[in-house]
Amino acid sequence: MTEPVAGPLKRTPLHALHKELGARLVPFASYEMPVQYPTGILAEHAQTRTAAGLFDVSHMGQVRLTAKRGHNAAKALETLVPGDIAGLQAGQQRYTQFTNDDGGILDDLMVTSTGDHLLLVINAACKDADLAHIQKHLSATCEIEPMFARGLLALQGPQAAPALARLAPSVANMKFMTGAFVVIDGARCYVTRSGYTGGDGYEISTPADATDPIARKLLAQPEVKPIGLGARDSLRLEAGLCLYGHDIDTTTTPIEAVLLWSIGKDRRAQGGFPGAAVIQGQIASGAPRKRVGILPEGNAIARDGAEIVIAGKVVGKITSGGFSPTLGRAIAMGYVERAQSANGAKVDLIVRGKPVPAEIVPMPFVKHAYYRG
Repeated sequence: MTEPVAGPLKRTPLHALHKELGARLVPFASYEMPVQYPTGILAEHAQTRTAAGLFDVSHMGQVRLTAKRGHNAAKALETLVPGDIAGLQAGQQRYTQFTNDDGGILDDLMVTSTGDHLLLVINAACKDADLAHIQKHLSATCEIEPMFARGLLALQGPQAAPALARLAPSVANMKFMTGAFVVIDGARCYVTRSGYTGGDGYEISTPADATDPIARKLLAQPEVKPIGLGARDSLRLEAGLCLYGHDIDTTTTPIEAVLLWSIGKDRRAQGGFPGAAVIQGQIASGAPRKRVGILPEGNAIARDGAEIVIAGKVVGKITSGGFSPTLGRAIAMGYVERAQSANGAKVDLIVRGKPVPAEIVPMPFVKHAYYRG
């Protein structure tokens, strides 16, 4: 999870709390972020799967879009993404992607309608480029307000709801992929029932000066412990969720990435977003390759870049791989040629120069547990 350092690292509003809690801090997306706490990644992963874990995701970018007079913010945003944004009702959230003219993914993001504006959450490493992209294309139709100083907390796990409901009772009735303004510890926050672990939970957008006190209030709940980036990665991999820069990027389309479900049916037919012709062609005729789940035999971990081979021929590569604490075994995902992508297909993964037998399997590796009411 560490990255090369270029210039001074930024800090989130919880930096002092991370140090107080004994976190191991590493460079990530230009920020100094906690990769783990003293309990370790395996314990943090188990904590999130069985109780509740609190993640600092304040490095992510938050942007507010408000339509200028005579315009519609959702329709404007649809010129940049393939998702059905105009169909969002107030309080509904949607996952989508910024695409380029080749159908490649510039970034993936969450979009929530509050009724009178849209709230976007974009990836940390892409947020400056995303903001420039939005400003270039939407400034004539929307007021664009970057809110990069705000905090963002992810409270995840099967006991997240009772823990947060003690501070804000209304969140207990929220359903997956919905959002609402909620007062927590005297601060006006925006809460969505969402996250990136495959389990139940919330993301809480906080005023910068309220982030630390709210985090401490949450950590005071008996179900909640702090969780770092290491467990965040193993949790999302078990859930079969893409990590931008690894499993999706400008060289992959939403169809190759098996994200067709995120493109509204009307949008598939009508297009009107960058790369629509390429994506529509792949919907109609199939993409040349496909993102798949892979189970290696034994204990070998196939990391990003490992070749996937069938009968001596390279048919793809791993984009994410690691150890699944829930399953107690190695798991991976990657891209293979469409003709070789059937579940049950036997492949070899080249790990440290040696072939490791593996099998293509359905994802997610661990069943999703979102709260749908």
